[in-house]
Amino acid sequence: MAAAAAAAGPVFWRRLLGLLPGRPGLAALLGRLSDRLGRNRDRRRRRAPWLLLAPLLSPAVPQVTSPPCCLCPEGVHRFQWIRNLVPEFGVSSSHVKVLSSPAEFFELMKGQIKTARRRVVMASLYLGTGPLEQELVDCLESTLEKSLQAKFPSDLKVSILLDFTRGSRGRKNSRTMLLPLLQRFPEQVRVSLFHTPNLRGLLRLLMPERFNETIGLQHIKVYLFDNNVILSGANLSDSYFTNRQDRYVFLQDCPEVADFFSELVDAVGDVSLQLQGDDTVQVVEGMVHPYEGDRAAYCEAANKRVMDVINSARTRQQLLHTQTFHSDSLLTQEDAAAAGDRRPAPDTWIYPLIQMKPFEIQIDEIITETLLTEAERGARIYLTTGYFNLTQAYMDLVLGTRAEYQILLASPEVNGFFGAKGVAGAIPAAYVHIERQFYREVCSLGQQERVQLQEYWRRGWTFHAKGLWLYLAGSSLPCLTLIGSPNFGYRSVHRDLEAQIAIVTENRALQQQLHQEQEQLYLRSGVVSSATFEQPSRKVKLWVKMVTPLIKNFF
Repeated sequence: MAAAAAAAGPVFWRRLLGLLPGRPGLAALLGRLSDRLGRNRDRRRRRAPWLLLAPLLSPAVPQVTSPPCCLCPEGVHRFQWIRNLVPEFGVSSSHVKVLSSPAEFFELMKGQIKTARRRVVMASLYLGTGPLEQELVDCLESTLEKSLQAKFPSDLKVSILLDFTRGSRGRKNSRTMLLPLLQRFPEQVRVSLFHTPNLRGLLRLLMPERFNETIGLQHIKVYLFDNNVILSGANLSDSYFTNRQDRYVFLQDCPEVADFFSELVDAVGDVSLQLQGDDTVQVVEGMVHPYEGDRAAYCEAANKRVMDVINSARTRQQLLHTQTFHSDSLLTQEDAAAAGDRRPAPDTWIYPLIQMKPFEIQIDEIITETLLTEAERGARIYLTTGYFNLTQAYMDLVLGTRAEYQILLASPEVNGFFGAKGVAGAIPAAYVHIERQFYREVCSLGQQERVQLQEYWRRGWTFHAKGLWLYLAGSSLPCLTLIGSPNFGYRSVHRDLEAQIAIVTENRALQQQLHQEQEQLYLRSGVVSSATFEQPSRKVKLWVKMVTPLIKNFF
């Protein structure tokens, strides 16, 4: 078996390199990665290094069919290969705004709901039940009322996608919050509740509330109003509007991006349960039931529905790209303005990265691993997660490649589970245990100068920010960021439905915005050292250490 694996390794590398033509440095980098990981394999007891990137070879991902285009303006940026896997949306940096606070996020959402005329699309894990969440629902109700009373009634539609298990928790829950809208505006409001196909049968009957959420969730966070989109990791709950730090980016007047995410939420909604006005749920006609029907048939149908959205958008954007830059009669910017298209020329590119492993969709995983693999010596990656529990593949790449890493994570006191009752109260300690194990491995490999951990702390706040910023070697500003719902952990990669965007920009002002966002978060952190784990708050009970390896794939 070992001989067969060794023989298969080069085939995997060749297929991986086939995804990225015109990348002369990647072969050498992957070779060095293989050598370095191979040297540490026995000591670290990990998988063979060529298996590390096996997820990159998923047949569900479109293969590259042509080299990057060098005839058009965006041919200059090095991340153009991403458009071979997902649609590429060119926008002006003036349409991208980075938000910094929960209050700003909340006020922007209310304002956007009030001015929406055509569509409101909201995807979240859940909707809370407090007064601030009710304020959002009231905004939706008021806007729907106005759409009917207007002199020329609009065709405003509201579509909300939440997770079934999280949204059904307790007697007062997300469903009961939204029922009045469904009952009053049945033709305009749709509420979809995603139920993971992995929670079924006896497991579904035996798993109590809260615990059933560990099997798999709808975790996408997208908030869309006409042609404006907010991408975030924040849920629709009071703490995310007040004192739970997250990340948020606002894309203004980006119709193609808005259409894509509207279609994506519709696709997931179609394979979800539909909330009815009497608080029952129904399956969309013709769709396989997520937990009563055949699992394989359901997942196959869901894969097709979601991939149709991704592939059709990719085809549309490629056609638009060809018409814009490769037509026999290219329009000048002045001609385009005269023809009615007054949007500025793009200097920023948006790439939606989707991860839905239950449906065998692994695009986010592929692109994230490739970005980490390709980061050269001297590059800096600032990676943040509210729940530090990296997958083995991400951990190997951080430890085995050449870029410098500064990883921001939550101190126990700002972990969302800190002070929780019951077993959940031990979760911050489990994260401390995982953090300490990783730190020890960094030290054992002599990587303390290259890989640094930092803990976020802010009195009275919790920490939920996730994503990364990439600084090329010699640059003081980031040229790429990932922002959205994934946490880089096992759940994000294997269990939940996730979406984020890669933003690539050449615009210095937007790069400065992203840099300031990163700095503001890291300024509230302290560097982790051996002394960190000697503090009383970092003491982990024996039973937590024993249980953590058994449950770490569930949180």
